[in-house]
Amino acid sequence: MEREEGESTTIGVSPAKSPAPIYSLTFLEVITASSVVLGFLVGLVCVYLTMPQSDYSFLKLPRNLEDLQILRDNLEIYTSDYTVQVLVGYCLVYIFMQTFMIPGTVFMSLLAGALFGVYKGMVLVVSTATAGASSCYFLSKLIGRPLILSIWPDKLVFFQDQVAKRKDRLLNYMLFLRLTPTLPNTFINVASPIVDVPYHIFFLATFIGLIPAAFVTVRAGIALGELQSLGDLYDFTSMATLFLIGVLSVTPTLINKKKT
Repeated sequence: MEREEGESTTIGVSPAKSPAPIYSLTFLEVITASSVVLGFLVGLVCVYLTMPQSDYSFLKLPRNLEDLQILRDNLEIYTSDYTVQVLVGYCLVYIFMQTFMIPGTVFMSLLAGALFGVYKGMVLVVSTATAGASSCYFLSKLIGRPLILSIWPDKLVFFQDQVAKRKDRLLNYMLFLRLTPTLPNTFINVASPIVDVPYHIFFLATFIGLIPAAFVTVRAGIALGELQSLGDLYDFTSMATLFLIGVLSVTPTLINKKKT
């Protein structure tokens, strides 16, 4: 029975929690997201049409190292003669995955090292990862608020509070986040426009902050056959180095806070 108006609540019984609000996209927002997906698909179809007729059943997003090795072995055949098509296809897939938060970009980074070597692979991974993160940033600015409020409401409150505290040294803080596992990169991409992180700060922190981890992953891709698991990518030395760089990046913020 429902409690009558004016009747006191029984001690020791907590009131039922109100259901979490349900957020939905408007029709215009759905059209925007669908248009972006369609644009990527059209680009991939164009790449496919310029390739020679062959069996491309191996073309799928790798979900483990075995899938990645099969993809590498097959793409190596086309990389020398169809370099532009392979590059464009790679960039489109990587940016698409970053834009729509599809897991597995670590395999794409390994693939870049296996196909193009350390230095070319580094340029490719850092540029496509930054482009994909930027695409996610702007798409989230248009339609991301309902999504992030539904998935990460607590993280969003925390992130918004931290950004507000560090307005003067925001680049250092964003670099720290990119270099350490404090917050997931996917969350940072989606949440940054919602909490008013300026794009130029987001871009610089992303571009610079992704370089160390990209180097580790791309270099590992050269010896892809020797990897037993993704855990082999980040040994103690690599993790300690990344953490140290992250601490150094945020040090000016801590010093400035003590002075004030």
